[in-house]
Amino acid sequence: MTVSILGCGWYGLALAKALVARGVTVNGSTTSPDKLPILNEEGINSFLIDLSPDRLLYDPIFFSCDVLVIAIPPKARSGAGAEYVPKLKKVIDAIDQHNIKKVILISSTGVYADQNQELNELSDSKPNTPSGRVLFEAEVLFNQQINFKTTIIRFGGLIGPGREPGRFFAGKKDIPNGLAPVNMIHQQDCVGFTLAVIDKDAFGFTFNACTPHHLPKLFFYTQAAAKAGLEAPQFIPELKEWKIISSVNNDKFLGYVYHIKNWYDWLK
Repeated sequence: MTVSILGCGWYGLALAKALVARGVTVNGSTTSPDKLPILNEEGINSFLIDLSPDRLLYDPIFFSCDVLVIAIPPKARSGAGAEYVPKLKKVIDAIDQHNIKKVILISSTGVYADQNQELNELSDSKPNTPSGRVLFEAEVLFNQQINFKTTIIRFGGLIGPGREPGRFFAGKKDIPNGLAPVNMIHQQDCVGFTLAVIDKDAFGFTFNACTPHHLPKLFFYTQAAAKAGLEAPQFIPELKEWKIISSVNNDKFLGYVYHIKNWYDWLK
């Protein structure tokens, strides 16, 4: 089996390493020439791919694969959100040209607005942020394709090596909405969830991937700061807009069991 990962960043590189450890042939892409030798050292076939609006640079060999994982961020906060869907349209052209049949599109639970209720894959997402809107537009685009099957994985807030949550609010004061529940997932489970999709050939679905334990922000981030030896943040103990992300499709179609089931244990 060959898996191509478009975007070997924080998550993509971790996934690539896990696949290589299994003996899977992995093609990994980057937009930085400096990162090519890093990928090669990990046993990943490295490719420089540029999907910028004014150019298209890629080696066709990258798209010679059984499964394509698309893990490029929309970068809406930096003002590049408008380029995201046009980039993905170029990817779709390449998918069709190279006859790829199985695709995993990495999205985010940010497609869900805070609706003061529990939300799953059957819920109306109602995206209300620039990033959420562009991600949802990308999901719709891929769900419309008939030449290949796409599984969309919506990750919760990402934490793990290099993304220690104790740093997010350390030392800050009067942080609002301290009683709102967190919707997080560790890098280990991001990788594990994706491997489960590939292992079970679960293509053509949308999955919310979020640890099913939702501590209040106040507790989670205060304990995370303490764990990291950082100054404790100070939250306002109030509950304003919130959401709890759950999944009906995981139980129905995948059955993935999270490595981290309880944030209390992880925060110790």
